[in-house]
Amino acid sequence: MLNNCKRCLYPNNHALNIIIDDEGICSGCRIHEEKDSIDWNDRWNKLNELVSSFKNISDTNYDCIIPINGSKDSFFIVDTVINKLKMKPLLVHYNSQFNTPEGVNNLAKIRLQFGADLIQKTINPDSVKKITRATFRKFGSIYWHVIAGETVYPVQMAVQLKIPLIIWGAHQGIDQVGMYSHDDYVEMSRKYRKDHDCMGIEAEDLIDEFDNINEQDIAPFKYPSNRDIERVGVRGIYLNNYIRWDSRGQHEDMALRFNYEGRLQTRTFDSFSNSDCYLYSDLHDYIKYIKHGYGKINDHVAREIRLGQMTQEVGLDLIEMYLHKEPEYLSLFLDWIGMTEQGFLFVLDLHRNMNFWKRDMNWKWKFSNPSITVFKDKYDYPFFNKFKKYVNTKHDENDDFKSKFILIGRGYK
Repeated sequence: MLNNCKRCLYPNNHALNIIIDDEGICSGCRIHEEKDSIDWNDRWNKLNELVSSFKNISDTNYDCIIPINGSKDSFFIVDTVINKLKMKPLLVHYNSQFNTPEGVNNLAKIRLQFGADLIQKTINPDSVKKITRATFRKFGSIYWHVIAGETVYPVQMAVQLKIPLIIWGAHQGIDQVGMYSHDDYVEMSRKYRKDHDCMGIEAEDLIDEFDNINEQDIAPFKYPSNRDIERVGVRGIYLNNYIRWDSRGQHEDMALRFNYEGRLQTRTFDSFSNSDCYLYSDLHDYIKYIKHGYGKINDHVAREIRLGQMTQEVGLDLIEMYLHKEPEYLSLFLDWIGMTEQGFLFVLDLHRNMNFWKRDMNWKWKFSNPSITVFKDKYDYPFFNKFKKYVNTKHDENDDFKSKFILIGRGYK
């Protein structure tokens, strides 16, 4: 039976298996409560102690690897590692190929303003398109290659360059759904990546004559062997185990200090989190809505409510405003991949969740979902603030491309 958390409004059919307890509160909210009782000064000291053993005293190699993109928490992570932990990182970036001008600018700003070395992986677009056609047809995902690439490329570089420490931002399973406690100090693992990030699909599973995908196509997405990982001693830690995570506060600070560029989104109010990608909070999120009956707006409302930055009433209004919006960049994706809209919609319907969708008398799809229950529980928000609208923090014009995926761009000048 579909139910929702009586605090943050998250549905219990979340793809990461959220659990709602007897009081009607979800596991994500319960784990979030830990943030109010943890001694974060002590956690910071533990982080300092941990990373000190990885610092390269001879200065012959990098101290760590930081996976970055042109948005999300990249600025905050790099600032923390370089300016607070006093480490020398190598920045690595998997090119999603769905890049916006703001994302290209932000990548350039990270390189220039932090003075860090950056390497980028850009895979042959023909291979990426073949893989995307296959994952959309088989699993209803146009974003598998991005998630798989972003989670494997840093590990590949750690093994290749013998840099054992990878520093990530927030562990999704902790911060969103409470899959683990902060006290577990969960670290990066091959198993979590496969089961949750990559939908249970390894790169090798995509080799298929029908889709014309061969070993060469999937090679960039293959996870290093356990033997190679153990040989280097690769270890991936998450900063949200050591820092009280607040994506909005962090982004606002980065926009003020480093001229971080946001971008207005199609299907959510958050203009900070995914400004680098045309599709993440657009077509990719729309497909999520078709398959699961919820979207990025639910993720962001839950986060804001838990942080004491939004009431349930405001959250409900925002969900109603954004959840059912049509994607804005479908035509860009279709032009890029070489597919007709009719063909796209045919495949999409194969993955449509009939628990939420019914045909009307005119044979058009209608969303059918029970109303969300509003309930005032007894949680005392220690940092409650009235919700403020997100703003667009775009600062610099980039006229290289307009409304077109940017494979390679010059970025900020």
